[in-house]
Amino acid sequence: MFRVITIEREYGCGGGAIAAQLAQRLGWCLWDQRFTDEVAHLANVDPSAVRRCDGLHRFAKTFWRGSYERSATLGNQVFDTDRMVSLMQDVMNGIAREGNAVIVGRGAPYFLREHPDVFHVFLYAPRSEKIRRVVADGHTGDEADELVDSIDRERIAYIKHYFHADWPTRSLYHVMLNTAVGNDAVIETILNTMHAIEGRPKATDFELPRTPAGAR
Repeated sequence: MFRVITIEREYGCGGGAIAAQLAQRLGWCLWDQRFTDEVAHLANVDPSAVRRCDGLHRFAKTFWRGSYERSATLGNQVFDTDRMVSLMQDVMNGIAREGNAVIVGRGAPYFLREHPDVFHVFLYAPRSEKIRRVVADGHTGDEADELVDSIDRERIAYIKHYFHADWPTRSLYHVMLNTAVGNDAVIETILNTMHAIEGRPKATDFELPRTPAGAR
């Protein structure tokens, strides 16, 4: 039986909103901002204090999005992404043990790749659909255009650095869905697929990118 769902997503495709609706539908706990707060608590870092610190603006953005940034200084304390990733693994393991959870981003399918009771989803959308959703959230067209590119570049760098893998690693996911079909259709497909394959042998695997023969 699947006890956890991970939602990895392209920026702007509506993955956060879909995850929230899915968690509400199931009556499960949503780990999105809550995940950030838990990691900050374990690191003895106040998330609101980090956000107020102008010098940490870029780090805060990438940390909050589950993306890669090298390091940041918090007063006399250095909290870098190596420390953050270690704490993230601890939090992920705790969520997996507890179950009944929907996790948004943060490399969750990579951290939990060995757990057979975790159902992994990747959400994407055509660029025009992502721009439309980001503009609907209050950004200008130019801002949306930049964000759609830059945030996913951060995610690619984060996964490459810490897991030596491509983002997305397609073999990790049970389903990859186009959110342009609508949030309700995506949620129904996730639930139907999850229920249809429960009890079957593990369908996902963590496959590292192949190195071209000439590059060895």
